[in-house]
Amino acid sequence: MTLEKLSESKCHGGMQQVWRHDSATTGTPMTFAVFQPEHRATEKLPVLWWLSGLTCTHENAMIKCEYKAACAAHGIVFICPDTSPRGEGVPNHEDYDFGQGAGFYVDATQDPWSRHFQMKSYIEDELPGVVAGAFDVDMDRQGISGHSMGGHGALTVSLRNPGRFRSTSAFAPIVSPLNCPWGEKALTGYLGDDRQAWRQYDSVALIEDGARLAEVLIDQGRADEWLEPELKTHLFEDACRKAGMTPTVRMQDGYDHSYFFVSTFIADHVAWHAERLKA
Repeated sequence: MTLEKLSESKCHGGMQQVWRHDSATTGTPMTFAVFQPEHRATEKLPVLWWLSGLTCTHENAMIKCEYKAACAAHGIVFICPDTSPRGEGVPNHEDYDFGQGAGFYVDATQDPWSRHFQMKSYIEDELPGVVAGAFDVDMDRQGISGHSMGGHGALTVSLRNPGRFRSTSAFAPIVSPLNCPWGEKALTGYLGDDRQAWRQYDSVALIEDGARLAEVLIDQGRADEWLEPELKTHLFEDACRKAGMTPTVRMQDGYDHSYFFVSTFIADHVAWHAERLKA
């Protein structure tokens, strides 16, 4: 496997880079961003994965999320994968909430999506192997976070992989694709009509089916236009309460769904992860 460096810029003493590789999982080139803080050559740093939302590439968080100063201060590598396969021959859809830019972090089983849209396996299996082999990271100290569709991804990836992540957080996550229009559209298209097959991609259903996380931090804006129709944070809180989990859910007055909201609280999240990612 060959990694191609597309860009590199010094930032807060570290390096913000963009890389591309040919993915065996998606059958396409895949691009991801990596911020590496300044560190000793022999030092292995904890890693924080960031999963982005609908319409995003690796670039949205890299430019708008404002994580670099906090990651430099805490010595954390920050990784932003793309949200779907892209390129010639990759199927797409005219709507923003399905197709390229909207992979929903699932392994599609339906034609024509199943050939390339294998984002669960890419995020859980292939990309961690790429990162572990190429960067100064300690894979025993991983955290995961994300925004909106990426918050859904962060919660479900962590719930499906107990013990892999020391810390899990999310911004305005889609907590239950089984119970919102975005989720119903995506999961029907990628997985078909069998709603039982959807449950592994729904954080509420995963908790109902026995998955657990020791801690979760969620920030959600009260002025978010998608809160009631799509995000439904209360469903996650209800499932956690019934399961004996005690998530930290912070409802933030006046904040919407944008990266202005994310950038306001990202340093809090990085610090929270850093506490749990200490050696």
